[in-house]
Amino acid sequence: MADRVAFVLKGYPRLSETFIAQEILALERRGLAIEIVSLRHPTDTRQHPIHDDIRADVLYLPEYLHQEPARVLTAWRAVRRRTGYSLAWSAFHADLLRDPSRNRVRRFGQAAVLAHELPPNVTQIHAHFLHTPASVARYASLLTGIPWSCSAHAKDIWTTPEWEKREKLAAVDWLVTCTGVGRDHLAGLTPEQDRVSLAYHGIDFERFAPPEAPRPARDGSDPAEPFIILSVGRAVEKKGYDVLLNALSSLPASLHWRFEHVGGGAGRDALRRQAAAAGLDDRVTWFGALPQNEVLERLRAADLFVLACRVAADGDRDGLPNVLMEAQSQGLACLSTRISAVPELIEDGVTGVLVDADDSEALAAALERLIADPSRRAELGSAALQRVQADFSLEAGIGAIAGRFGLNPADDHQCT
Repeated sequence: MADRVAFVLKGYPRLSETFIAQEILALERRGLAIEIVSLRHPTDTRQHPIHDDIRADVLYLPEYLHQEPARVLTAWRAVRRRTGYSLAWSAFHADLLRDPSRNRVRRFGQAAVLAHELPPNVTQIHAHFLHTPASVARYASLLTGIPWSCSAHAKDIWTTPEWEKREKLAAVDWLVTCTGVGRDHLAGLTPEQDRVSLAYHGIDFERFAPPEAPRPARDGSDPAEPFIILSVGRAVEKKGYDVLLNALSSLPASLHWRFEHVGGGAGRDALRRQAAAAGLDDRVTWFGALPQNEVLERLRAADLFVLACRVAADGDRDGLPNVLMEAQSQGLACLSTRISAVPELIEDGVTGVLVDADDSEALAAALERLIADPSRRAELGSAALQRVQADFSLEAGIGAIAGRFGLNPADDHQCT
């Protein structure tokens, strides 16, 4: 029986986490045997086509301990006899004193079930995200003696307390993160900086082949051919959609445009109300969450991609949003903000346009200039496509992660 790696995810499958599905599939094709462990059952009613290609079995842990008490009790009785139980309990107890929450208790209960139910051929545990999944992976590692590793991304880096990040970095075998700014931050929290490395997610150009036909040269002057502004992202504070709606509402009345939003999120109703209050109802289309193939259709139909990233009140922020790379893979000009790792992808005035976060006036001015200048958008989009093809391919990022798993970074078995 081949050795396997258990990938601990917060939920699976998820429309908002295409990058994780892309990584799992690419690693499977390089020969890594994977068992997916999900802390939650799926809530999306649809899934991406890429999920159909993934072969890994999925183990769903109890989402809430009270929902499956017999399963949790059976696991606890079994793992408390293990030699690693005292270490795991001590780590959990120390964490609970600093974070006395039900979530913390749930993580230990989920870890007990994971430790009890892991297939015997699992030789490594890998957590996607440094917060909840990494807590479950760490406790399960202590219970089983199986080493663990981690992929850190955005919210999990910036909203996890520093004490917790330091302790996880001291315990993890290795950690990769998808932005330079995240890598530098985490490396600064551990004396063993070689544990932390950078691996951009990258674009799968088989799934995101550049469009063959050039875009129409729309400039907002023709009411029969309105300019299409697209954004893809969850309706949450860090995405800055309220700022974007303010900017759109201040555009000159002479410009003819439509705004399309793709994504779910708890803030959609509030954004709809904001759009209605600003008189934008007939200019905005709310698509909701869409599978990747339909997102690609929207990218190819759009004239400009906008993402008004910002730092949320709780410190949450984007890392390097994959949707920006996906938009640029289609030669689509992008307008975003100088937040987190966005400047690692977009060079202002060369491969896109950047403005300061939370500045609706600057965002509106940039929108107006770009709408009126089709040749400038084409120039930016072409330069962006060349940049992502050269520096943000899937192969480069997956190669770095594959090497961490002991695989040949260049090997691709293309399992069928």
